[in-house]
Amino acid sequence: MDRSLALLGLMSSGPTHGYDLKGRYDAVFGAAKAIAYGQIYSTLSRMTRDGLIETLGSEPGAGPDRKRYAVTESGRERLAQWLREPDLPSPNLQSNLFAKTVLALLLDDDADALLDIQRTSHLARMRALTAEKAGAPLLDRLAIDHALFQLEADLRWIDLTSARLSEMRQEVKRHG
Repeated sequence: MDRSLALLGLMSSGPTHGYDLKGRYDAVFGAAKAIAYGQIYSTLSRMTRDGLIETLGSEPGAGPDRKRYAVTESGRERLAQWLREPDLPSPNLQSNLFAKTVLALLLDDDADALLDIQRTSHLARMRALTAEKAGAPLLDRLAIDHALFQLEADLRWIDLTSARLSEMRQEVKRHG
């Protein structure tokens, strides 16, 4: 996820302070990992520099003065463009798991054991996510579903590759 554009989107509903923006981000997107204040303020600085947001002024707070930020017309245009851009599937046709499998075959290592280890890891992650999903808010459940579908796709690949290891071993030996 492009955090800067997600922050820009959260700011589009009206002027806000960095402190409030962090709270909104964490409430909507931070279930797995909250965003750090330092990242909020460095992103606000870059977006100001790039003309996507502007500072409306400062207000006194409990600590240092708090700046209010608002999205500029350029920022609204960039956000609208991003929202309509399709997310491209990963351009990497060769993941780490693929590379490890090929190298295990090339080095006469136990590629089947490697795939079993990965399968076990994926299944454990799926069990943890499924438990986390129970009683979670809708946005969290949807994010978890996305992760579960990705893991399922990986498991299908692991099963297919396990079934083709002998054939794959021969091909790797010819090319390696």
